[in-house]
Amino acid sequence: MVSNQFEHDLKESVRSIPDYPKPGIIFRDITTLLGNPRAFRRAVDELVQPWAGSKIDKVAGIEARGFIIGGAVAHQVSAGFVPIRKKGKLPHKRVSIAYSLEYGLDEMEMHEDAVSNGDRVVLVDDLIATGGTAEGAVKLIRQMGAQVLAACFIIDLPDLGGAEKLRKLDVPVRTLISFEGH
Repeated sequence: MVSNQFEHDLKESVRSIPDYPKPGIIFRDITTLLGNPRAFRRAVDELVQPWAGSKIDKVAGIEARGFIIGGAVAHQVSAGFVPIRKKGKLPHKRVSIAYSLEYGLDEMEMHEDAVSNGDRVVLVDDLIATGGTAEGAVKLIRQMGAQVLAACFIIDLPDLGGAEKLRKLDVPVRTLISFEGH
């Protein structure tokens, strides 16, 4: 668990934008955290702390902010990086999975050779809300025979239940800060 002071400092580095992308939603913008070298470094360090010294083969990041955070985490733990992208964005042979959105289905993909059977993978993204995208990514990674060691997010919106959805899949979840509501 992170300290109350750190959580406060990290929350202060996240910009909250009311009524975006629609009325009633508060968008949690991490670009301000990414632009703050101290907050960005500390967030990456805290995300990987529970697995420091563990064998991690790959870090998988979900498009798009998960690429930024995941790349930094992969560097920190000396692991390879796997981009998980929206359908049609990867150039080589791909595997895909459909996942639930608030208003329907979408698909995500990764290269079929991105992970190998038995690889130990940590999944990373900026925020967990309803968990549909992260759940799809976990299933995609497992479909290829890799083990998901954990899912790590800077922000949790616990009222939307996404972290709990991943825990029900036996995936440990690491979050650094939470915001009530959506």
